[in-house]
Amino acid sequence: MKQENSDPIQVIIADDHVLFRAGVKTALSSKKDVKFIAEADNGMHLLTLLKAVVPDVILLDIEMPIMTGINVLPEIKKLYPNVKIIMLTMLNDHSMVTQLMELGANSYLTKDSDSEVIYEAIKTCVEQEYFFNDITNKALLTNLKEKHNVVPQHLAAAEVVLNEKETTILRLMCEEKSTKEIADIVDLSPRTVESIRDKLKVKTGAKSTAGLIMYAVKHKIIEEM
Repeated sequence: MKQENSDPIQVIIADDHVLFRAGVKTALSSKKDVKFIAEADNGMHLLTLLKAVVPDVILLDIEMPIMTGINVLPEIKKLYPNVKIIMLTMLNDHSMVTQLMELGANSYLTKDSDSEVIYEAIKTCVEQEYFFNDITNKALLTNLKEKHNVVPQHLAAAEVVLNEKETTILRLMCEEKSTKEIADIVDLSPRTVESIRDKLKVKTGAKSTAGLIMYAVKHKIIEEM
């Protein structure tokens, strides 16, 4: 945790829109206790940057090419657990907020947030670990209400049907194959494999790769290998 009157909070912004990155950096340029040390345009680029420099806070866009914010979030939290991550998005999506917070996000802001709100979120996440706002509070409250139901609505839906490609990719994930290895095996691009993995999460209701593997075990998909 940063101490007051110490070095500036070091921040990396990851977003595939150059103008948005520039706008945030310019808006916060007057804040002497915040310093932008790097920027990335996708999740893979961000992981490469983190090998050279580890910030205090990452402003992370959810939708990016090659590797999305959703996919890179758990990887960062596993490798750099002390880094605070503030998710940025155009959408005020309660279900998405809950999923991201469960994956380790420290806050969730819409991209139209005032620069003072972004600044407050950065400061608060460093000092108190989490920054809660109306979006996060409503999402977490909704999630708590849903958990009181015996069968959550998304689990009460009809049986999930996976196509052959989805089943193959899920099996390979259970074998701990990397995205590149899976892409080579099924003759698809790594980006397409990531997209199919995201669709698998939506279809099965899993919130992480671990959740997908649990789904595969429960539904005996890996026993067919």
